[in-house]
Amino acid sequence: MQANALCLQAELAEQCGYHSFWLPESHFAGTPSLPEPMLLLAAIAARTTTIKLGTTSYLLPIRKPLQAAEQVAVLDQLSGGRLILGLGRGFRNDMLDAFEVDPREKRQLFEQALDIMKNAWSGKVVGSGEYGAVLSPLPVQQPHPPIWIAAFGPKALRQIAKLGLPYLASPVESLAQLETNYRRYHAALEEFGHPRPPEIAVMRTVFISDDSQLCDRIHDDLTLANKSISAGSISPEKSWLVGNQEQVVSEIETYRQSLEMNYLIVARPRVKGLNPDHCEQSMRHLAALLCAGPELPD
Repeated sequence: MQANALCLQAELAEQCGYHSFWLPESHFAGTPSLPEPMLLLAAIAARTTTIKLGTTSYLLPIRKPLQAAEQVAVLDQLSGGRLILGLGRGFRNDMLDAFEVDPREKRQLFEQALDIMKNAWSGKVVGSGEYGAVLSPLPVQQPHPPIWIAAFGPKALRQIAKLGLPYLASPVESLAQLETNYRRYHAALEEFGHPRPPEIAVMRTVFISDDSQLCDRIHDDLTLANKSISAGSISPEKSWLVGNQEQVVSEIETYRQSLEMNYLIVARPRVKGLNPDHCEQSMRHLAALLCAGPELPD
């Protein structure tokens, strides 16, 4: 993890016209680990002015709810109300175990934490016993920053629908799996009496290049990496958009038509030895192709 490199990426994204810059949360993964996305986004907030700042999976079960509420509020204040809060529960049992969280309790802990955080952001007295406290500062965005929730599997999808919140589709599930996920999610929303949120967000690894050999190598490396993943409903099927401009735009249009996707959250390929200049060029190509459009800003 290099904080300065992330700040430079965010500055470039803002210059290119991207709507938002997103960071995941990951622990105990060696160099790629991003254990504190709020701290990193705070650094990025100081180096940018307009681009929105998002977390794809701020993990609530491993945190004290009031402390998490304070961190969110401070970052929203620091960024001038630019935060989009993407939440997660965590799917790696080894990570949950390290934080002394029983995987069987993570969904319950998630809901309890979110409820406490919402109460705190509303300015209600929090705490128990004879003493009470009111959160300060409160978020700029009221009643709180936009909340989206990442999910793997039917149980997680049902929980999101119960809460009536937008579903943030994962970067490692295939389009066919996402179609199934959205059917389950929409059915559960109807069951719980919630309208469909307008945000239809999908995370994808995207790389654009006219170098077909380079694209083939990235495709092979991503295929090998995806086969090693085993978590819930994740399958080893293709879940990335890699190719020349025409190929990538065509695949994005397929996602639009199949899912009615209106937010594409783009990740760089995690491929060893990939030239950063190639990634920057891909980023600029995608911005030129899509950032002028009305509904695919990320």
